[in-house]
Amino acid sequence: MLFKKEKEVIDLIEQHAAKMEACLSTAVETLLTYLEDDIARAKTLARRTDALESEADLIRLQIRDRLYSGAYMPVLREDIYKLVESLDRVANAAEKCCDTFLNQRPDIPPELRTLYADIIRTSLGIGEPLKNAVLCYLRGICPIEVSREHAKEVGLAESKVDSMEWDLTKEIFSSSLSYGHKVHLRRCLDNIASVSDRAEDSADQLELVSLKTMN
Repeated sequence: MLFKKEKEVIDLIEQHAAKMEACLSTAVETLLTYLEDDIARAKTLARRTDALESEADLIRLQIRDRLYSGAYMPVLREDIYKLVESLDRVANAAEKCCDTFLNQRPDIPPELRTLYADIIRTSLGIGEPLKNAVLCYLRGICPIEVSREHAKEVGLAESKVDSMEWDLTKEIFSSSLSYGHKVHLRRCLDNIASVSDRAEDSADQLELVSLKTMN
């Protein structure tokens, strides 16, 4: 019975991680479509992003219920749930990006759009290595070293985003835009970069869980 409950949790975490990745992928498409000035399609994609995040939330609650019912040893339950919550925060950050752009409608100057597109792809493209790291570990389908390599990819991507964020901030504040416009663009940039920050937090939480279960 205990093994069955743990398998159910693993299946649900796999579903949750897939929703998280789909949420990020759809958010990338949403924001790139916004940069192309196709607002109507961007709004449709943003609604899809919101729906995926909501679906991930429902799966998170199912995982919580399974853990309450006795899946996993008590010493691990909190860490497993914290891992799921950390994945959920990644999806939340992607949803927030889309909501910010579609609600506030930032005016991205043409000369900055390529830089914004690049950091969007890098920060929100972090879902795949994060999902692979989680599933590789939970399913036991690869050695722990392989899972850690996937997690390392997440950290490297987050570092790259930090560098891109620095460069784009410099471009924004050295431009001739009004100060208020610059601040607005910087806040939108913060939202984009926060996705990779949350992903790195999730990879760190996975590392903690794996350390506690190593023989």
